[in-house]
Amino acid sequence: MAGLKELRNRLESIKSTQKITSAMKMVAASRLRKAETMLERNRPYSEALATAIKRTNAAIRAEEAEKKIIYMPPALLRQKSNAQKYLLLVFSSDRGLCGSYNHNVAKTAAARIRELTAAGKDVNVVCYGKKAFNILKKQYADIITENFAGAGAQDLSYTEALEVKGKITSLMQENDYDVCEIVYSRFYSALSREIKARQIYPIASEIAESTAEEDQNLLRVGNAYYDYYPDKISLLEKLLALWAENSIFAAVLNAQASEQGARMASMDNATRNAKDIISNLTLKYNSIRQSAITTELTEIISGAEAL
Repeated sequence: MAGLKELRNRLESIKSTQKITSAMKMVAASRLRKAETMLERNRPYSEALATAIKRTNAAIRAEEAEKKIIYMPPALLRQKSNAQKYLLLVFSSDRGLCGSYNHNVAKTAAARIRELTAAGKDVNVVCYGKKAFNILKKQYADIITENFAGAGAQDLSYTEALEVKGKITSLMQENDYDVCEIVYSRFYSALSREIKARQIYPIASEIAESTAEEDQNLLRVGNAYYDYYPDKISLLEKLLALWAENSIFAAVLNAQASEQGARMASMDNATRNAKDIISNLTLKYNSIRQSAITTELTEIISGAEAL
């Protein structure tokens, strides 16, 4: 009967764990829906912002061609040919129980660090999230300059994204970095995501580029032309600053959605595994119990026959 008691205790323990993993799955699913909704709402803004940048830059090119002059591009678009100092921002989570999500983020960050150092670049790392920090510090503790709590741990707001951008701007100015890159998880679905490294400073020139045919469509709508105030360069600088802010916001949204998607899938697998274990243990428990009952009945019948 000692075996029955042990099985009964184990069954109760696994059932309790199953309830916890099932609840965590539902919480993750709820947070994932919120993150997906915010991503969907942010997409039209990102597209409109990209169009405004292309339109303003097209107007600047048209004015340069007309006046035979060349404007100095905004600082956010100036690519350094001899960039030496790199700042790498790594976005992960503060909590685990989300499968291989954090490990994959840290793995991609480590690969990028090795790539840059092999090219002779100076690299410093800033971690947003404890998990990637705990993994990376084992090999790269000497180049990790800051470690912040994970951005968007609960419900990300644009204000929080501005705070992140403010910290990044301060670090860039204080240390005179040439390039800033982010390592984050691009979200596609609850089961599909891609860990990638992307440059956010200076902004990739492709953001502002367009073909001659596109320029014609961008510079006028029907018979109406666009006007710019106070001037095209100042407006472009403002739009690029907004693009940088929104890039960080979108990256953290993607990271948050990826984390919750990974956690939901992980907890779903854990719940299914617990169900299988409970089924097997219940079968084993019933088998042992039936055997014990049969043995007791045999003993009773044998005793009765002896009398």
